[in-house]
Amino acid sequence: MTNLNSQVGVLRRGVINTLIAFSVIVSFIILFYKGQEIHVTIGCTFMFPEVACDKYGRKDVMYQQWRWQPHGCDLPRFDAIRLLEKLRNNRYLPIEELLYLPIFCHLDGYVNKYSIKARNIIVHHLLHQVATESTDSGKEYNATIDFYWSPLLLESNGDSPTIHWLEYKIIWADRIEKHASAWRDADIIIFNSYVWWRKHKADMRMKVMYGSFEDGDARLNTVEMIYGFEIALKKLTEWLGENIDKNKTRIFFAGSYLHIHGE
Repeated sequence: MTNLNSQVGVLRRGVINTLIAFSVIVSFIILFYKGQEIHVTIGCTFMFPEVACDKYGRKDVMYQQWRWQPHGCDLPRFDAIRLLEKLRNNRYLPIEELLYLPIFCHLDGYVNKYSIKARNIIVHHLLHQVATESTDSGKEYNATIDFYWSPLLLESNGDSPTIHWLEYKIIWADRIEKHASAWRDADIIIFNSYVWWRKHKADMRMKVMYGSFEDGDARLNTVEMIYGFEIALKKLTEWLGENIDKNKTRIFFAGSYLHIHGE
């Protein structure tokens, strides 16, 4: 009887765990939200062609009314005013490759749509800057939301924010200041650099430039992609240690191994 009770207990726990797992799965599947559209695209002041579905004629707009509904709780709707309160007197700066771009575009759309007046500026590789204030009270938040395109962290042949599809990649091993000068006064920095270091074919490698043509000491080495990544991270870490006040600036590093086809 003891063995039977033990087996029943194991079975019961298994069933409960299965039901819990199923409820989590269901929470991911039951996403439909009947009401105001969730995703904002038309009217965004900053939207890349890759994510501008409505602008380029996408007729299926039902995706604008889907949301994630986790099991057992309700997520609050986006509140632009609350975001700006959190960012008051701060500069928020994701330094990016392609992964964060759609998120940033939609963030810009939300901030602009929900009772916020925005001013758009393009500066150097800084693709977009939003200086915000409340339209209701005119109260200034002194908050800045920036997006900085720097997929390989160091100076590279992929620095153009619009023309950067490359057959091969080159980084300058000792050059970071051109980019980093735009990061120095940020209060919240999110680095996201990984996908650009992946091999698209088995024999893919990259080039690392040392020295300069101007000084006549240029040297070009061919290395594995992962070694180039290591060089960039070491230089980035060195620069951060020398130039960023850890008591003022919060730094995060995010990476995604693969995000193609939803993987």
